[in-house]
Amino acid sequence: MKASSGQGRSARGGLNYQGTLFVSGEKMRIGMAQINTTVGDLKGNTRKCIELIRKAEEMDLDIVTFPELTITGYPPEDLLLKSGFIDDNIKCLQKIVRSTGDIVAVVGFVDRTGDCIYNSAAVIQGRKILGIYHKVHLPNYGVFDEKRYFAPGKKSPIFSVKGINFNIAICEDIWTRGALRKLLTNGVNAVLVINASPYYYGKIKVREDIVSHLSRKEKVKVFYNNLVGGQDELVFDGNSFITDEKGRIVRRGKSFEEDLIIYDDILNLSPARQNIMSPEQEVYSALKLGLADYVRKNGFRKVVVALSGGIDSSLVAVIAADTLGKENVLGVFMPSQYSSNISKEDVERLAENLGIRLVTIPIQQALNFYLSLLSSQFAGIQRDTTEENLQARIRGNIVMAISNKFGYLVLSTGNKSEMSTGYATLYGDMAGGFALIKDVYKTFVYRLARYRNSISPVIPERILTRDPTAELKPDQKDTDTLPPYEILDEILRRYIEEDRSIEDIIEEGFDRNLVEKVVGMVDRSEYKRRQAPPGPKITPKSFGKDRRMPITNQYFNGK
Repeated sequence: MKASSGQGRSARGGLNYQGTLFVSGEKMRIGMAQINTTVGDLKGNTRKCIELIRKAEEMDLDIVTFPELTITGYPPEDLLLKSGFIDDNIKCLQKIVRSTGDIVAVVGFVDRTGDCIYNSAAVIQGRKILGIYHKVHLPNYGVFDEKRYFAPGKKSPIFSVKGINFNIAICEDIWTRGALRKLLTNGVNAVLVINASPYYYGKIKVREDIVSHLSRKEKVKVFYNNLVGGQDELVFDGNSFITDEKGRIVRRGKSFEEDLIIYDDILNLSPARQNIMSPEQEVYSALKLGLADYVRKNGFRKVVVALSGGIDSSLVAVIAADTLGKENVLGVFMPSQYSSNISKEDVERLAENLGIRLVTIPIQQALNFYLSLLSSQFAGIQRDTTEENLQARIRGNIVMAISNKFGYLVLSTGNKSEMSTGYATLYGDMAGGFALIKDVYKTFVYRLARYRNSISPVIPERILTRDPTAELKPDQKDTDTLPPYEILDEILRRYIEEDRSIEDIIEEGFDRNLVEKVVGMVDRSEYKRRQAPPGPKITPKSFGKDRRMPITNQYFNGK
């Protein structure tokens, strides 16, 4: 079958494309390669792409698609400002072109014309580029900065295979209102969409609902191929899917792992089963994938976790052991005079349950030395959080020393409730290379812990039932400084994720003094968050790319 193709031209970088599309045979078989790419690993991503094209050819597929920016990985960020990076990505596309036979391959890459670069998809067959699509709608909100780098496309080539006329679209192109209708001209009855849609809890259903509605309304098949894998603070969950003309989802890809999803139009396809996961299972899987890829893609093998006997460090250690293997996790318990025997017993029981190595390094001698060293400076001044923070910073120094000596990645253990309110110590418990649960509210930390214990009870029950405490002074409890987490997290969610004002939150029944206190803590702690390690996004608005507040800021919630 023939297809229209983009008008031939030579881009700076040496790309030429021409020719028509031809697929013989009677049945249509389309594959979506839901793969895990690595940003900047042009050769590795290209090699994976070629291997899967050959596999798809062996499976007699007519078309195989790959995720958005297949060659560069997503998001490449300021690598896109390096001309050599663009050149190398084009060379890699040429290698894929030379390796593609009769199958039609849709591959994401960065195209260039003159001084402009484009988020693009190449349609390849028979060692030729038959057409190139440039992403039209460039997202510029939340974690996205595509207008910083790319020029928008303007045209949409139409292809035809065995009577199916289809367009290519890239991610945001079908999220924008009315965008899909503009693609559906000249009898188009299918859209192949390549995506790098990052995860947050609830996003999977949002995608499926939007695409199903569009598919049903426009009476077209949609082949939605999503990236999978972790990239710094982003997790891509996969969950690719295919809808029929009635908007029914007839194929689904796996969650949080690579997959090859096959569509065969001679089959009488019924609606596909949902990937039913509880909220806790879904988020737990996302955290595991984010950790696994951060460790692997950055060349680490082992991690170290400071264990306190509290719920946060316990959950981080459990996720690490589940993800990396018990032999690759080191727990370090660093008691001071304020650490209880309960904490010691619970840390030891946790390490035993997980089978991880545990070392105990008491810090009281170091703390006494620091206090002696500073005694003349602090003379006559009452003890306060300064002495508490010294303990946290000594512990931070110890785990960082272990990291330096043995090459272990330090996993910091602060949760979103603490990061929001500044209830964390710079260069202390915030020290580390990856903050695994920094986007997980404290109340959800408990839900994740109970979910994990429902599989096998590795976290001692006492850790789940004790009042949270930092154990930095006698009889300390988190509620000495913070409201109960059940209330705190609801205020934080409204203020941070929904951008609600103080007055809006108060109108929902929260105490004014409490709301003003919490909002003040959030606003004053921006400088701390700016220095925190990265960690995986699992809520609609995480700190960092999602929420970019100035550190020097005299605007207090409109007052």
